[in-house]
Amino acid sequence: MAFFWTIVTLVVALGLAWRFLGSYMAAVFEGRLRFLAFLERPVYRLLGTSPEHEQSWQRYAGSLVIFSGVSFVFTYALLRLQGSLPLNPQHLGAVPPALSFNTATSFLTNTNWQNYGGETTMSYFSQITSLTVQQFVSPAVGIAVAIAMVRGFSRRGSATIGNFWVDVTRCLLYVLAPGAFLAGIVFVASGGVQTLAGTVVVHDSLNGVTQTIARGPIAFMEAIKQLGTNGGGFLDQNSATSFENPTGLTNWLSIFLLLCIPFALTYTFGKMVGSVRHGVALLAAMAIIFGSWVGFTSFAEHQNNPAVVAAGVATAAGQQVGNTEGKEVRFGDTTTALFGVASTNTSTGSADASYDSFTPIGGFGLLTGMMLGEVTPGGTGSGLYTILLYALIAVFIGGLMIGRTPEYLGKKVQASEIKLAGLGALVMPLTVLVVTAIAVSVHAGRIGPANAGPHGFSEILYALTSQGNNNGSAFGGLTGNSPFYNVIGAIDMLIGRFGIMIPALALGGALAAKHVVPASLGTFRTDNTMFVGLTIGVIVIIGGLTFFPAVSLGPIVEQLSHGKYF
Repeated sequence: MAFFWTIVTLVVALGLAWRFLGSYMAAVFEGRLRFLAFLERPVYRLLGTSPEHEQSWQRYAGSLVIFSGVSFVFTYALLRLQGSLPLNPQHLGAVPPALSFNTATSFLTNTNWQNYGGETTMSYFSQITSLTVQQFVSPAVGIAVAIAMVRGFSRRGSATIGNFWVDVTRCLLYVLAPGAFLAGIVFVASGGVQTLAGTVVVHDSLNGVTQTIARGPIAFMEAIKQLGTNGGGFLDQNSATSFENPTGLTNWLSIFLLLCIPFALTYTFGKMVGSVRHGVALLAAMAIIFGSWVGFTSFAEHQNNPAVVAAGVATAAGQQVGNTEGKEVRFGDTTTALFGVASTNTSTGSADASYDSFTPIGGFGLLTGMMLGEVTPGGTGSGLYTILLYALIAVFIGGLMIGRTPEYLGKKVQASEIKLAGLGALVMPLTVLVVTAIAVSVHAGRIGPANAGPHGFSEILYALTSQGNNNGSAFGGLTGNSPFYNVIGAIDMLIGRFGIMIPALALGGALAAKHVVPASLGTFRTDNTMFVGLTIGVIVIIGGLTFFPAVSLGPIVEQLSHGKYF
């Protein structure tokens, strides 16, 4: 019953966020809402730009690459100089070069993959100025790219798609900063730790044991961690710890935060292109796949653990206790599965349990949620611009079926646009499969997983799928802090991020230059149930066909080894 009410309250809250947050963001990025203009203007003067100085897609992409390069150097330098910087009560030394490279890339790309334990590796200064700052700017960049692509559909005969610096500034000031501040207050009020005091040492005289308890500025980092679909936590155990995620309320809030912006952006899209029905169509495709994944993953995790059953523990009283291995009892098996699906179907990657302890089909749900391209609903911004790529491919297929030139929102979708959409849709699976093949082919990759057989392969596949999709969650059995996995993971993340962003911007620029073709009786509609089904089919087929052989060698064969599928 608790799980039922969790679902109901989330649906209501997300519905309200979709309508009102979506409308609010449309007003912000269209420049109709300027109550923080007094903060915007100094930023624009510093950058030498203004909302009136719009950019072509090439200059927009150039600004994106320059900003990302500077962000990487800034983060990498601070991590390497950590031992000489303030706010370091534990006197932690410099982060090693390969780990710094991986970590800087991870937070730059909104992945937040962590090959380290935060409390034993990062000083407070690094957590605040390197990592938390990136947790604000990386989702802002993703949203900016999505908005620029949306302008491609809404504009007619335009050579520009907006201004990168203006879009990022407005996203930070109007959306992410106030949202994270309000959520941070809730986390602190619920018991989340927020302090700059050092660790606490507790000595148990009775047992002669001394324990060091980590503390730090955790609660407010937790807020932007979820709102920005970042996922990187202050502590090694992430949202499974009571310091980051103290209550059932904060667990519910975490799920809401990581879903609200990706879902709401579909309404923003509809408002900006002048057709909310098209936004609803994208929302429906997202929600149907997301709901399906929540359903079968929760069902799988509610089954008794086969190892526990074999020991006679769960069956002694004839009870259905669910797979509680690696989970917080205070959250339960089904709500934990909901959290996991929400985290992996977005680019968040945060965890309130050990995903390595999920059942094979439960882990299959998390893994395949990422393999579908994280468009259900995807990350902040990345979910929208990626599902628009799939929508254009669906339009192309629909146009072929009725024998007409494909059109979306009155814009003709021609060969160049389809090539860009195809590139953006295929770059992630190609990258993930290639780096996975490399990892299982060389000794440095094979020694990473803690388990042998199908589960060990799943740990490698999951890690590289997570990084290639800029998710950041992990099956905890992989030893990722090695030169091999630090370097190959960073390459995986960079291609997975910019290999989709650049085609999306190019597509936005090409569409912005086009004029609208009036609809006719033969026009293939892109705002009805048929188009929703076609888009879902494209998403599932691209993800299913490319990844099915790999998944068959991992979670599927592992599940079948138990003699049943569920």
